[in-house]
Amino acid sequence: MAPTTAATGATGAGSATGAGAENAAGTSAGTSAATARTRRRPAFHLLRVAAVERLCEDAAAIAFDIPEELTGEFAHRAGQSLTLRREIDGRDERRSYSICSPEGTPPRIGVRMVPGGLFSSWLVHGVRPGDTVEVMGPTGSFTPDLGTPGHHVLVAAGSGITPMLSIAESVLAADSRSRVTLFYGNRRTDTVMFADELADLKDLHPARLQLGHVLSREPREAELLSGRLDAERLTALIGGLVDVGATDHWWLCGPHLMVQEAQRLLAELGVPSDRVHRELFYADDQPVRSVRHEDAVADGPVSQVTITLDGRSTTSALPRGITLLDGAQRTRPDLPFACKGGVCGTCRARITEGEGDMRRNFALERSEVAEGYVLTCQTFPVSETLAVDFDS
Repeated sequence: MAPTTAATGATGAGSATGAGAENAAGTSAGTSAATARTRRRPAFHLLRVAAVERLCEDAAAIAFDIPEELTGEFAHRAGQSLTLRREIDGRDERRSYSICSPEGTPPRIGVRMVPGGLFSSWLVHGVRPGDTVEVMGPTGSFTPDLGTPGHHVLVAAGSGITPMLSIAESVLAADSRSRVTLFYGNRRTDTVMFADELADLKDLHPARLQLGHVLSREPREAELLSGRLDAERLTALIGGLVDVGATDHWWLCGPHLMVQEAQRLLAELGVPSDRVHRELFYADDQPVRSVRHEDAVADGPVSQVTITLDGRSTTSALPRGITLLDGAQRTRPDLPFACKGGVCGTCRARITEGEGDMRRNFALERSEVAEGYVLTCQTFPVSETLAVDFDS
């Protein structure tokens, strides 16, 4: 997928309040010990590129060799992503890419080149087998429960197919009672990513996989499959091919407008919101609420913010006009992040005391926000004191 991929859940913005003092992080710098509930954050490791497969002119699949000692750390769930790091002109650049391989196999990512994208262009055209890349362990919650059989409907466009391929393969392999319906939109046949793998998957599960390729710039024999995968076409596809009441989960991945239209349609059809899961690979058309200039000046108001990561807590005064991530990185450069656009979810943490203002969210489910989780790259301190736990 494109560099700002791997977001899930419902869009939301606004204040997030801590879950209670009993869960608050310690306030003395570096004094809290790791507890049984503490989870280690994925770390970056230098991995060797095992294979680079050209999918179409502007896209490639890249597989990595995983050393035996890192097998557990890189065991992924269907729909998760990997964050890659590279230094470009002295800058620490990071991008998240969805994993296309099914659960139980080595991670493999799908990358589509973005015009002018230094990172994606390098991956698609510059990386070769044997090269080494800095890669963080898998993250993300755009993941199905493989322990429960059901009917999953997947709606994807362009590089949005990347996590869908992983989800479809994993769901179908996990239980012979599960079914998948996939509607996949592209411009032309030669822009379809993973075309051969989708065809092979259909041949392997002919009765349990329903696959519809929709092309916007190339006529198909069936008029229903010719055109853009918009609300009107999706309405017709669902009406003719899907029993909405018998569908257990809906998975949406693609441009923001497509995902937004699909969500609105599903709500009109009476699909409960907790059965609709989404991931965006492009959200830059969504404006971030502007920060007042007086809040951003160096001598403006500050909050005493305690950050807990990997069992270690540090407290510092952070300006309220700077995001928690940007402010705290000055004293905690080890904080995890990738896109810094509220999309990938890598910087997810829980406010356990105090209040923060999350301006943009394309990564967290409503239930997570209700529990106090925020995207620290989009959250500004509000209260006098604030405790943020990356280990929750």
